[in-house]
Amino acid sequence: MDNRHVVIVGGGVIGSAVAYFLAAHPRFQGRVTVLERDPSYTHASSALSASSIRQQFSTPLNIQMSQFGIAFLRDLHQHLAVDGELPELALSEHGYLYLATDGGAATLRENHEIQRAAQVDVALLNQDALKQKFPWQNVDDLAIGSLGLSGEGWFDGYALLMAFRRKARSQGVTYLQADAQGFEHEKGRVTGVRLQNGTVIKCDVAVNAAGAWARPLLAGTGFDLPVVGRVRTVFVVSSPAQTPACPLIIDPSGLWFRPEGQHWICGLPPDNDPDDAALEADYEQFDTAWQIMANRVPAFEALRMQRAWAGYYEYNVFDQNAVIGPHPQLPNLMLANGFSGHGMQHAPATGRGIAELLVDGAYSSLDLSPLSAQRLLDGRPLLEKNVI
Repeated sequence: MDNRHVVIVGGGVIGSAVAYFLAAHPRFQGRVTVLERDPSYTHASSALSASSIRQQFSTPLNIQMSQFGIAFLRDLHQHLAVDGELPELALSEHGYLYLATDGGAATLRENHEIQRAAQVDVALLNQDALKQKFPWQNVDDLAIGSLGLSGEGWFDGYALLMAFRRKARSQGVTYLQADAQGFEHEKGRVTGVRLQNGTVIKCDVAVNAAGAWARPLLAGTGFDLPVVGRVRTVFVVSSPAQTPACPLIIDPSGLWFRPEGQHWICGLPPDNDPDDAALEADYEQFDTAWQIMANRVPAFEALRMQRAWAGYYEYNVFDQNAVIGPHPQLPNLMLANGFSGHGMQHAPATGRGIAELLVDGAYSSLDLSPLSAQRLLDGRPLLEKNVI
């Protein structure tokens, strides 16, 4: 049996998923401690996420991670129930709809071939088909759309985080409020996690799941993780418009929107996208968002902003894909960082993979090795084209 002490830095959805899968592993009998500096999760990306899941990626491995993710979410009661109490995610599988003009149609078709080869339930719709299926949408400037027919949608991300956390604690995982500052190491091995107050928590294995704050933790370890915090603003809007059967729509401009109860939420990449900026909503973006939405859905001309919030993307500037697996110089330090906006949906696959790697010494369910840090050292980007 494995009796090591594993310390996970970051108690968000990634860190809590690792904790759950590790504690649930039949051959792990060690201790798991999760360090979270803000147990209220006020600034945590997990709590501020738009919390969606899709299979429309351009990287086959990302598709496979999402396929496990949707299966896990559908059976969440089986996995994360505690003392008969069942978590409720409000999972809505209304799909994603990627829209393209003539200039983007070829890329959408290339991605479609990759997705169909991976058994994704997705359809390409021409302009007439788009108009027929979504008559409330202006499609005059569009050439094609890619619609996920199943296995895509959105859910309550905060509820997923709390379900992972509660289940992990019921399995014996300890959560501590602590501000980690770095990793102690000697002779090529991590020996502990250094806290802000100078205390060092000894460990046999450490996991960096600190999200947008992961990079500074690795100072002095010989590896510069190319992960930064990028601020994204989400607007909650209201309108008398009707958008029946509305999926999550990605406009060619990069704007996305989807229903949220009686309202809609939307967001778009900012023109100026600095690293690690202050976590504040950019209200000046709303005028641009409104113009794009009113063009796409004419009834959105009467659109009003109700509120907005901002959250960090832990953005991998190297190739917009996650970095998962051992630190290049410290094999007992695991990395789970840089998900670039799709960490919530890939948390189950990441947690399972890290647990397998730690206990079994290799991935046994899904090979995540293409996401290892070695590709960064080799200069071999694993580019993901479908980043929102």
